[in-house]
Amino acid sequence: MEPKQSFYKTQAKTIIKQLEKRRMEGRYCPTREDAVKTAMALTAADTTVSFGGSMTLAETGILDALRQRDDIRLIDRSLAKTPEEIKQAYRDSFSAHTYFMSTNAITLDGQLVNVDGNGNRVAALIYGPDQVIVVAGMNKVAATIDDALRRVRNIASPPNCIRLHKNTPCAATGMCAECLGDDCICSQTVITRRSGIVGRIKILLVGEELGY
Repeated sequence: MEPKQSFYKTQAKTIIKQLEKRRMEGRYCPTREDAVKTAMALTAADTTVSFGGSMTLAETGILDALRQRDDIRLIDRSLAKTPEEIKQAYRDSFSAHTYFMSTNAITLDGQLVNVDGNGNRVAALIYGPDQVIVVAGMNKVAATIDDALRRVRNIASPPNCIRLHKNTPCAATGMCAECLGDDCICSQTVITRRSGIVGRIKILLVGEELGY
């Protein structure tokens, strides 16, 4: 095993122990292929499934795997043709059995840190779906909450703004300017320090660099 992979495995073990204290479940997946297998095993047949916007879900292949399953009802807002259909997809997601997403950062003591624009992703994390499966590469790990917030603002948000063609200072300079402009994608900051329902939130830590 390469030193980095050995480090990821050791660090993930530490985080998983902290997640257990916070009533969340953690699992380590050495590769993206392992993550797909684990994610599909956690997705029961004959259930409704939805997902939040995530480069990690796309890069791992989890989105493709979900779209190929014919034994689930997948709420896929990319198929929506009108703003009304997109809004309905957001609302339907709250009653899904399983909701997939990534996280902008996760701390060494097991807290999830997310900053959202519309708020639909963090809303589903907080309440609604019976289970939330969070998939995150080990590059998302931050030492503390403050480090996690700095990561979101200066590492995750700028490339996301570029990807979404947003006219923001961070897209132009690569660093957060605490903007309040119309194109700002940092509207809601949510720190998940525990799960109210034991085991509802499941985190798959993947031993690769994924997403932003």
